[in-house]
Amino acid sequence: IDKLQSSFHQWERILPDTGEQVHLTKELLANCESIKWQVLKLSIDNRELESRRRWTITTRTQVGDVKKSVVARKENGNSASAIRRELMKLPISHQLDRSYQDSAEDNDDFIASESDRQMLLINGSMQQDEELDELSASFERIGGVGLTIHEELLAQEKIIDDLGTEMDSTTNRLDFVQKKVAMVMKKASAKG
Repeated sequence: IDKLQSSFHQWERILPDTGEQVHLTKELLANCESIKWQVLKLSIDNRELESRRRWTITTRTQVGDVKKSVVARKENGNSASAIRRELMKLPISHQLDRSYQDSAEDNDDFIASESDRQMLLINGSMQQDEELDELSASFERIGGVGLTIHEELLAQEKIIDDLGTEMDSTTNRLDFVQKKVAMVMKKASAKG
């Protein structure tokens, strides 16, 4: 953008219909298209931004809850299975009903499978974010390469324009010399 602005201010100061103005006009239009393409590539609407923000907050909360539970259980050593084992050691009168124990085990299994599923979703989302970051970096590199190629083409176009100007100048000088030589030959043959 800074380069575009600088070129634009330079373009405003030069006289119209000059070679430099024509060259800068082409360069400015090409830079405008390039920047427009890059901005379109990176634009995210408010709905997408809000969706990503909500997802990030939810994911952080879920990860924090999982971590708190694991740390608390590790510190307390009061896992459901440990509590169940302790209850199993009590006399029969204090033991839980067998169907209730089966139900509790089923609930534990369900909670464990849900926890695993949640962790897989979180890991998948994190991996997807990493892949999106890599893709974004790739787009940035491609955009940079495109700009470099564009700048190189502009430089080569200027070299070709300069070469054309030099060739026109050389042709004019050569024509002048040929006319001089023809006049000298004509005078020499008229004297001779």
